[in-house]
Amino acid sequence: MKEIIATALTLISLSATAHEKLTGTVIGTTDCVDYTTGQKTTTVNTAANAFDGNPDTFFATYDRSYTWAGLDLGTKHVITKVGWMPRNDATNGERRVQLAVFEGANSPDFLDAVPIYIVPERGTLGQMEYAEVNCSRGFRYVRYIGPSDARCNVAEVEFYGTEGEGDDSHLYQLTNLPTVVISTQNFEAPYDKENEIAGRAKIISEGGTKILDAEMGVRERGNGSRQFPKKPWRIKFSKKQNVLDAPAKAKKWTLLNNYGDKTLMRNKLAFDIARQFNMEYVPYCTFVDVVLNGEYKGTYQLCDQVEVNPGRVEIDEMEPTDISGEALTGGYFIEADAYAYSEISWFKTASWEIPFTIKSPDDGAITSEQSAYIKNYLDDVEDRLRNKSASDLVNGYRAIFDVKSFAKHMLVNEICSNTDTYWSTYMYKKRGDKVVYTGPIWDIDLGFDNDGRTYPVTQTAATQYLWRTRKGSFANNMYEFVNRVFYTDYQTENDVLEVWREACNKVDGLSVDWFNNKVDEYAAMLNQSQKLNFTRWDILNTRVHENPVARGSYEAEVQHVKDYFKDRLPQLDKIIGYDRDKEQGGIEDIFTDAPADDTWYNLQGIALPGRPTLPGIYINAGKKVVIK
Repeated sequence: MKEIIATALTLISLSATAHEKLTGTVIGTTDCVDYTTGQKTTTVNTAANAFDGNPDTFFATYDRSYTWAGLDLGTKHVITKVGWMPRNDATNGERRVQLAVFEGANSPDFLDAVPIYIVPERGTLGQMEYAEVNCSRGFRYVRYIGPSDARCNVAEVEFYGTEGEGDDSHLYQLTNLPTVVISTQNFEAPYDKENEIAGRAKIISEGGTKILDAEMGVRERGNGSRQFPKKPWRIKFSKKQNVLDAPAKAKKWTLLNNYGDKTLMRNKLAFDIARQFNMEYVPYCTFVDVVLNGEYKGTYQLCDQVEVNPGRVEIDEMEPTDISGEALTGGYFIEADAYAYSEISWFKTASWEIPFTIKSPDDGAITSEQSAYIKNYLDDVEDRLRNKSASDLVNGYRAIFDVKSFAKHMLVNEICSNTDTYWSTYMYKKRGDKVVYTGPIWDIDLGFDNDGRTYPVTQTAATQYLWRTRKGSFANNMYEFVNRVFYTDYQTENDVLEVWREACNKVDGLSVDWFNNKVDEYAAMLNQSQKLNFTRWDILNTRVHENPVARGSYEAEVQHVKDYFKDRLPQLDKIIGYDRDKEQGGIEDIFTDAPADDTWYNLQGIALPGRPTLPGIYINAGKKVVIK
């Protein structure tokens, strides 16, 4: 009984002090702005104003972004509540606190910082607003970081909590999605593709109960996507890391910005479709929220870096000594690439002059023997393909080029209406294997009828493949290569039908219902995050990138993807020569000699332990079967 009373008294004491207002040494951005002169100052509108208890004073920085005000608490404290009041400015004050982020750290450079709260709504002039903080870690340093382009403008900031080390049993996630926190030395933001900025990355997941915290470097990535205000990044950890539920343990990871994709899910949907075709490698991808140096950046997709690595493109990684014999035969990872001319390691094929970037071996490691080998190999594929009589398995291009993987790649991109399918096409060659394979797919943010150059696809390509219309983009003469595979080689039509049938006929295979279920699942998953994202990037009513239409709401953007797929799938069935009703809709009587060890499913797609014995309708080998 005494122990129970003591525990109760302790809880009462903690409750009474849990929201004790904290004080400490004021820290923060030192360069401020004097609005009367517009000049930089260190004595006017300083960070101290955010903690003086006077709502008529305010903190305002000279720089517009990545600026902050905070406290050095002297010792670690578990923060339980935060408060804020916007600057009393009727024009902009209320919006200047929306998406502000509160952070805690134990290093004065804030490299170990994690968020403890994000302000989701506009503030109210002259009024303190408060939020409970659910983060168990103790922090010595705490700060308020203003949203982008706000000069941090804030009248008052308050922190509450109790002294203590705390623990990592529960950290803060911005939404239900994992939170990726990138902190760089000297708060330097990435500014190009070449220079890597050192720092740390933290990935908080599983409802705040798990964190990956590791040293890394970050830089921009991509080509066209780098031109947008919402930047794409590549993270490179100092050591290989297992990230979330990704199959690969690797150093390099990408953060796709999906700026022009207002559903925020097109790439992930495309990867799901690729898995329906059993493509050998499909990039890992998951939705995340991103914070860079305390500033909220939006909803991203954390993906594999497309590279040679176990769990990614699984081919031998070549050494500089691999210059003869079987070792010279692979592995090579290449890309038919319209941007190849700006790369270090690249070549043009001899006849059609298709530009290829050599992705692996890496620029700094590839030898002249290796570069010459893969160029000559692609020249041979091209030469055999140009010889119309040489499509046989012994002497033709099929002996050294895998048509089925090429067909899968084409079909996935056609379903997704990727205008840039052959602007960038990955291929690879394994060691000791004579055949060049195609894949993986990548960069589908303009897919699913999101590209004004080909919109609406269901009219532009109503009776033929989208690439065939020539409205797509091609890496130089890549069109000739594709056209020869699909229209000179008489066998390819059967290959296309076969891989399409395999994707559609399996249980829970490629269908409108399957696709709609995926879209609905992801829309629900993204609901919290997309609201923050489109507060940060107010573009739902604006056409950006190649958007043909601005539909005005997230829900309308999602519905368009579903409507597109519903119309496009039957068009492709017809182009390919696949009768969906005949192949999937009929019910066949069971044969008495059907193997008992076949895999059987009920109509819900659940695998059964063996051949069913009760009367009913089941699925076997992609067919509906009645047992009487």
